[in-house]
Amino acid sequence: MTQLKIAIQNKGRLYEDSMELIKEAGINFSLGGRELLATAKNYPLDALFLRDDDIPQTVADGVADIGIVGENEVLEKKENVLVAKRLGFSKCRLSLAIPKSDEYPGLSYFNGKKIATSYPVILQDFLDKHDIKADIHVITGSVEIAPGIGLADAIFDIVSSGSTLVSNRLKEVEVVTPSEAVLIANPNLNDTQKAILNELVFRMESVQRAEGKKYILLNAPNNKIDEISAILPGMKSPTVTPLAEEGWSSIHSVISENEFWEIIGKLKNAGAQGILVVPIEKMIF
Repeated sequence: MTQLKIAIQNKGRLYEDSMELIKEAGINFSLGGRELLATAKNYPLDALFLRDDDIPQTVADGVADIGIVGENEVLEKKENVLVAKRLGFSKCRLSLAIPKSDEYPGLSYFNGKKIATSYPVILQDFLDKHDIKADIHVITGSVEIAPGIGLADAIFDIVSSGSTLVSNRLKEVEVVTPSEAVLIANPNLNDTQKAILNELVFRMESVQRAEGKKYILLNAPNNKIDEISAILPGMKSPTVTPLAEEGWSSIHSVISENEFWEIIGKLKNAGAQGILVVPIEKMIF
């Protein structure tokens, strides 16, 4: 039977989030120690655990068929891979930062400056686009300390919360590109491999649609159904089922968690009773 090989970062938050998504998609790996290869027990999928910066080339070369990696690594490596799905986690940005005490007049600041980074390709593309002449100093790890010890005048690095910049007396001045985890694929998959990938994407999307969603059930007088239905957003329209008690119905729908309390208040004012809210694991369209 055809197996699809997926490359996954071997440690860190991206590893944890990737494995959690795969697990929620109903795919189970037996992971005992720090093995480099694992086979799913209930899906035609093998996992290769690699350094994140090795994943784009591994997928492009066909050693792995697909991979989960930060978009920043895809942009930096410029390998021949396709983005099959944006995954919405491990969000960050690649930004230019300078010493907090410096005045920033705009991009002209960087002319003639030395910029430390682990992403020289992305940075050079950005500088060329804006006709900036700067010296790129490549550093692997701890880029943020470079200005403080005199190695560089500025840095170009991943920024998430920005706390690392603050602790090193730096300030973010230009966001070059956003980044998030992406599912990438070799462009030369055969039809069987594409079918396995499509099923995997379908499962992932079903899991992600359910995030931040709640299933709501409530009882309402029949003369209030239209008013209550207008309050509920739903996927298409609420489900209305007559109750044994004459003149009453049960209404079912899906609401977003960030709208929850506002909607609940409106439902109560409209006459809804016995409101029950439950979590959703999957949403399949």
